[in-house]
Amino acid sequence: MMGLGSAIGAGLFLGSGVGIGVAGPAVLVSYAVAGVIVVLVMRMLAEMASARPASGSFSVYAEEALGPWAGFLLGWLYWFMLIMVLGAEITGAAQIVTGWAPALPQWTVALAFVALFAVINLWGVRQFGEFEFWFAFIKVAAIIAFLVVGVALAFGWLPGTSAVGTENFLGQGGFAPQGWSGIAAGLLVVAFAFGGIEIVTIASAEAEDPQTAVGRATRTIVWRILVFYLGSIAVMVFVLPWDSPALEASPFASVLDLAGLPIAATLMEIVVVIALLSAFNAQVYGTSRMAYSLARRGDGPAVLTRVSRADVPWVSVLISIFFGVVAVGLNWLLPETLLGILLNAVGAALLVVWVLIALSQLRLRPVLAAEARANGEPLRLRAWGYPWLTWGVLVALAALTALMLTDTAARNQLFSTAGLVVVILAIYALTVRRTPTR
Repeated sequence: MMGLGSAIGAGLFLGSGVGIGVAGPAVLVSYAVAGVIVVLVMRMLAEMASARPASGSFSVYAEEALGPWAGFLLGWLYWFMLIMVLGAEITGAAQIVTGWAPALPQWTVALAFVALFAVINLWGVRQFGEFEFWFAFIKVAAIIAFLVVGVALAFGWLPGTSAVGTENFLGQGGFAPQGWSGIAAGLLVVAFAFGGIEIVTIASAEAEDPQTAVGRATRTIVWRILVFYLGSIAVMVFVLPWDSPALEASPFASVLDLAGLPIAATLMEIVVVIALLSAFNAQVYGTSRMAYSLARRGDGPAVLTRVSRADVPWVSVLISIFFGVVAVGLNWLLPETLLGILLNAVGAALLVVWVLIALSQLRLRPVLAAEARANGEPLRLRAWGYPWLTWGVLVALAALTALMLTDTAARNQLFSTAGLVVVILAIYALTVRRTPTR
């Protein structure tokens, strides 16, 4: 449920309409390509996490496989990326709520949400998991209900409706009205949507029987998410014209309004808020555990390793909450434009994370296999097609990077991320000089 909770958020509920707007129905191809890459990356990560559960997850594996610099870079880059996404989630939720009650300032709504999740995350990991389970359950149930209503609407099974046929799907310029360039642009939009699934492996160190739990979760979660994403997008482009302004503004509610279910559309907006808050909750958890792990390995201030009586790294949690409060301040200064700024700030950080995960798996697989043989048992979970599929993922990520260079906005994000990588590595170099003994 943590993986579902962190991955089904702003990318699906708010970003899907943008993807449809740039690629038309062919955005399904964009989602499928990005989804296959994520499935393979998560399988690699699951292989390492089931063999060596750790709060630092892929940061720990990068350090073991590639060296201390890689663990430092990957850990702090991912922390920064989640902090930016954390701000995006709380901003999106506050925007929707203030749409219901315009008299409420957006920043006050955001501040109330931040305070609530500060309490939840400081309470204890069991309580955090309980809240996250029910948040994720609500939005998964809502998406399934949306798919049922959408299929019934498409086939004309609802009262007062008729089958829509393929007019929207193949009309309005055809399946790919913007051509391959639209599919490529859609790929840049949707790659961000799948980010966050990695949090499930960060939780491995606090899971009961982590080898079994993480393996089972990662085996099933990526396929379920792919079905939810592709199914939801397919419903949208079948029942509404891809260039509909309503689809870009509020894709889920627009479909339910068309079905003659205005109350359901309002309920879906509530579910969207819950989904965004669920993702925010998971990202507070992910950033705090990553910061804790980095500090435990000497890659962060020692104060971040302090834990409460409930074994919660409370200083790390408060740092994440602090940046949530910063996002609240930005909500007050930039209420209309903040969401777009935060989404752009994430840039290509996720690509760097995926590349280092693949490189780590290339180096660690022989080590993990040798350890398993020494213990007289096979690896509990194996990535497919090693090493060829791993190299294939690296080639695909290189092609996606090249694609980003052809788009002005994506190129700027790529350069921003490259600059951030240089800054993190420079901080690492300074840290090593000051503390040569790790």
